[in-house]
Amino acid sequence: MSILREPARETPVLHETEVLVVGGGSAGVAAAVAAARRGADVLLVERHGYLGGLATGGLIILLLTLDDGRGRQAVAGLCQEVVERLDARSASFHPAPEEWGREDADLVERDRRWGLVWGRGPHRVRYSVAYDPAMLKGELDALAQESGAGILLHAWACEPVLEEGRIAALTFQGKSGRFAVRARVVIDASGDGDVFFGAGCAHETERVLPWMWFTAGGVDVGRAQAAGAGCFQTIGPGKVLFPWGSIEKVGRIDATRPEELTRAELECRRRVLAEFDRLRREVPGFADAHLCEIADQLGITESRRLTGRRVLSRDDMDRALPDAVAVTGHWTRYGALYHIPYDALLPREVPNLLVAGRCISADHRVHHATKEIPACMATGEAAGAAAALAVRAGVDPAELDPAPLRASLADGGAIVSLEPTAT
Repeated sequence: MSILREPARETPVLHETEVLVVGGGSAGVAAAVAAARRGADVLLVERHGYLGGLATGGLIILLLTLDDGRGRQAVAGLCQEVVERLDARSASFHPAPEEWGREDADLVERDRRWGLVWGRGPHRVRYSVAYDPAMLKGELDALAQESGAGILLHAWACEPVLEEGRIAALTFQGKSGRFAVRARVVIDASGDGDVFFGAGCAHETERVLPWMWFTAGGVDVGRAQAAGAGCFQTIGPGKVLFPWGSIEKVGRIDATRPEELTRAELECRRRVLAEFDRLRREVPGFADAHLCEIADQLGITESRRLTGRRVLSRDDMDRALPDAVAVTGHWTRYGALYHIPYDALLPREVPNLLVAGRCISADHRVHHATKEIPACMATGEAAGAAAALAVRAGVDPAELDPAPLRASLADGGAIVSLEPTAT
């Protein structure tokens, strides 16, 4: 590889804030709102022109899951607030609370058609949610703006600037050039660990199969599902969702490498169009169908994972942890419960950095639970609350006592502890 040597340059500092949240996906929005509601000055920076990440532009429009698989809610707080906002707009579908945990075959089949039932049976009704991604984009905008958090879109995070082992600022690239943001606390909600990677924090990297979900309208949903089309009913009459992926020709990719992402994007889109042509030509219910949306983000749910002060492992399943700041069930396993400790959000190397969302410190198996949108919102809410409390106390997040953090989260409606139940 040849090397280009760049001249030294001065980078303008365009913003100074107490809490900088990098990444406006579900975790980042939750982090920004949680910090702002606790009185912190917050700036949320997102590379795309909208909030929500995979939960909106990625068309992974299923909240899997807000329960423990045994009828108890495991994720509440800001995620529950989002569900209620979508409910108010008739933009969601989910089982009623009195149905959670039931083994009623008719209810399970109803929910399976919506994509809310996964894993091995015998199945029960889960508290999972299907929703309209366009409505969620608008509600996330409103949620963040109402909290008082500042929002900056169309800015791509570059490198953290370290001073005496702490992040003093982060550089960004926009259409108008390079700039920097100074902050007291930084939350890496980038999904790919872009900030902790740039800061030299320990981590692991996985190669994954790419996915590219899409939706179609004008479908006879009943006929299509009866014919085994592999689609889910979704919000809107005659509309279906395809969880399209595992593209064999592409194979597993490193989702942090532009060359591999490019190859995956091009091949996935080509295959989506070919599949849609086949559906209209061969599958009952699709004769009058039209393509609504192809996800504008690959459905990559794993790339880098932090190796933090504690790595949450499979051995921690069903174990109550005294410093837990979030709880999550498992979308394919009934009764599996993980308490997520505060130390899983903290790198060992940088004291004023928090990590939220799918790249928190967990092993590959636990990641299958913590990568889902409700869990990402729960860890984002915890990181945002921690950042605000640290700023108020005049300490770095690494020094924060998790006890008042747990109390603050519980006061805000989040669930930080659930007693394990017998299987």
